[in-house]
Amino acid sequence: MVKKPYVDQKLLEKIKKIKPGSKEIIKTWSRDCTVVPEMVGFTFQVYNGKEFILVQVREEMIGFKLGDFVPTTKFFRHGGKMEREIEKSEVEKSKLKAK
Repeated sequence: MVKKPYVDQKLLEKIKKIKPGSKEIIKTWSRDCTVVPEMVGFTFQVYNGKEFILVQVREEMIGFKLGDFVPTTKFFRHGGKMEREIEKSEVEKSKLKAK
């Protein structure tokens, strides 16, 4: 059994009201909505749980979900002694180049 793509009907209605090529931004919380050809060329503000992130839909995005282009977590870095040593050596190299 194959799942059909989910497309938010309210989002499609908003797209139909706007002329393609206008600079208007569509705000949405629907991260699970599949990108369809009607969405190409529009700009969306997709909610990631904290803030809205701008997403411009292109042809390559068709078939993906809107949430795929908006990360919900922020990667800081891996910790550890080696990581600190690498960062320290990079800082020293940049100081030498500045001189």
